[in-house]
Amino acid sequence: MPRRRPVRSDGTVRSLDRAVRGHVVTDAKSLTEVGHDGSHLSGRPLAAVAPADVDDVVTLVRWARRSKVPLVPRGGGTSLDGESVPPNGAVVVDLSGWDSLLEVDPVARWARVGPGVVNRELNRAVRPHGLFFPPNPGSWSESTIGGNVGTNASGMRSFRYGATRAWVREVEAVLGTGARVRLGSRVAKRSVGPDLLQMFIGSEGTLGIATEVTVRLARLPAVRQGAIVPLPRSARLGEVVGRLSRLPESGLSAVEYLDRGCAQALAERRGARWPRDSSLLLLEVEADGPQDACRKLARLRASFGRANAGKDGFTVFEDADELWTLRGESGDVLLERFGYHVREDVAVPLAAVDRLVESLGRIARREKVPYFLFGHLGEGSLHPNYAVGPSSPAAGRIRTAVLNAARALGGTISAEHGIGQLKRGFLTEELGADAVEILWAVKRACDPDGILNPGKLYPAPT
Repeated sequence: MPRRRPVRSDGTVRSLDRAVRGHVVTDAKSLTEVGHDGSHLSGRPLAAVAPADVDDVVTLVRWARRSKVPLVPRGGGTSLDGESVPPNGAVVVDLSGWDSLLEVDPVARWARVGPGVVNRELNRAVRPHGLFFPPNPGSWSESTIGGNVGTNASGMRSFRYGATRAWVREVEAVLGTGARVRLGSRVAKRSVGPDLLQMFIGSEGTLGIATEVTVRLARLPAVRQGAIVPLPRSARLGEVVGRLSRLPESGLSAVEYLDRGCAQALAERRGARWPRDSSLLLLEVEADGPQDACRKLARLRASFGRANAGKDGFTVFEDADELWTLRGESGDVLLERFGYHVREDVAVPLAAVDRLVESLGRIARREKVPYFLFGHLGEGSLHPNYAVGPSSPAAGRIRTAVLNAARALGGTISAEHGIGQLKRGFLTEELGADAVEILWAVKRACDPDGILNPGKLYPAPT
């Protein structure tokens, strides 16, 4: 972010510019760019700062405490529930330029990175070591590791590898007190009391600003192929996943789902080479070599044939990342077609997946709005999309109904996108008032002045 002179004549901005060594930006175009994220929400920040180093972040936090000005950390700006949208008058802390791969230990299999490193770029950087970072959210071509940590992002390979939480060893952060801390450790295991690192992961920048992240890496499979399987309308999704989970030596690392509408939209807008007239399973198979991959794909094909599912088509992608890049555009394609709309993120136990899908469809029919569904079927994590304005009265009814449907089935209101602004009012219903008060106590301890990303995650105090 280039420095633009002169900065605004506002006394607060001049005070900020004197305090930090990093770039301070106040022009309208730049502030508009950092005033919104992947959601429909937006704010009007006072300024944006690209800190020069960790000491500059400490200085910035201390300045914010004195000036009573909120700080909002920002990476790729891909969050979908308003996590990185600044309140009016806040200062955006732009960490997108902190994109260095600082250190790789190929033996212990970890990498130390700046929070602005983009997920896909990290994978490209460690590939020569025969390693990879498993979490791959649909926004992996834009989202940053710092943002992945902030929301505990997940992705297509979470069927085998889980979410970001399982792949973070250590985080350096500057708390809202101005204290510089290291949470976690690079050792393989440690027992020194409650895990403060895990509390920081998923905190959406409300406890501290991550300045460095050490992530675990996995061995890169020799072969990673994708497969597309058309499903008959009568298919019971929970049964399909159960069968796949029981299949011995399948090598499956991802089990994704696209309903018929999503499959058609991607085929029309992105030229996807798959059937347009049925819902689809998208699979990833890891193998030790080409022959092993052929055996595993043949076993999968036979399994679907016996179940009368997918017998009319089984398309293989030699490079699974090509498939996931295409799958990751599902949300973008719907955004192009309908503009901003209700995009949700819920999960239920696998035994309840089909009941959730039925409930989501009923909500669309009741509200008389177009409805599309995709998600991480292997973990019961689904993203229902309703083509209605996100600020409309119908949107409020739909969001409430979707979240209530998930919770009624023993599920959660957020599987991987986080809480942000849009769902903070629903958190108490899921966690309970006592648990929320514990969260507030942690927030007050780490950020006593409430300057870090206010209005996110935590329900308003009662």
